[in-house]
Amino acid sequence: MDVKIRVAKKDDCARLLDLVHELALFERAPEEVTVSLQEFEEAGFGAKPVWKAFVASMDGLIVGFALYYIRYSTWKGQRLYLEDLIITEAFRGQGIGKLLFDRLIQEAQELGFNGMTWQVLDWNEPAIKFYKKYEANIETGWLNAALSKEQILAYEV
Repeated sequence: MDVKIRVAKKDDCARLLDLVHELALFERAPEEVTVSLQEFEEAGFGAKPVWKAFVASMDGLIVGFALYYIRYSTWKGQRLYLEDLIITEAFRGQGIGKLLFDRLIQEAQELGFNGMTWQVLDWNEPAIKFYKKYEANIETGWLNAALSKEQILAYEV
């Protein structure tokens, strides 16, 4: 298995978005992915990029990626926020996720971040087991909250 880990390029975005859709199916929410390829590319490679990713490829095919951005905590300072760690189903269980996660830890070290944070679904036992190998603290008690684009646009100040 010859897996290469590298920084994502704009040309990778279509494949990354395919993997995002695969993840959404796995997480039972395919209708929740509403970002367009153009928006995705602009957010990563436009005038004001807000995310960075590492890709895992085999024989030129991207089989997984880890996408992160910088999160600022008033309690902890700058932290790497892992938005998605995705390995396409046919390649799971082969150590590719470990290679990507290890690269994220290296990135956090190199950039001097005060830690890493991410979310994991409470029913995703394989992911929880994976993160526990790193002795990650998996918290309880916090609920996610969000406003959609439509809700923001409809709100009258």
